[in-house]
Amino acid sequence: MTQQEKLELIIKTLDSKKGEDIQAIRIADLTILADYFVIVNGNSNTHARTLADEVEYQLSQRGIEPERRESDTGNTWIILDYADIIVHVFYKETRSFYKLEGLWADGEQVDITNLIEP
Repeated sequence: MTQQEKLELIIKTLDSKKGEDIQAIRIADLTILADYFVIVNGNSNTHARTLADEVEYQLSQRGIEPERRESDTGNTWIILDYADIIVHVFYKETRSFYKLEGLWADGEQVDITNLIEP
């Protein structure tokens, strides 16, 4: 699976589970952490956990496992680290608090409108 196919699968999976305000930011020129961040929020802690679980499940069905999964005890933030793509799943209020998009504002916003349902 190519990086682009993996990115598209992650975005489509989050969208299929009603992830809110999905954003993909290309950060390859800014850091060695990853090539892309995908940021999404759920409308509850349970929804956030479901989003992360579904991404992990869909990629594992294709033989891709995260190098690391981190979360807080309340599932207000969950990180799936796939080395080249890091998925940040937040509870809505937690996302507002951390403002990750602002921290990586120098990154390139990826147009994902063709991957999500209107």
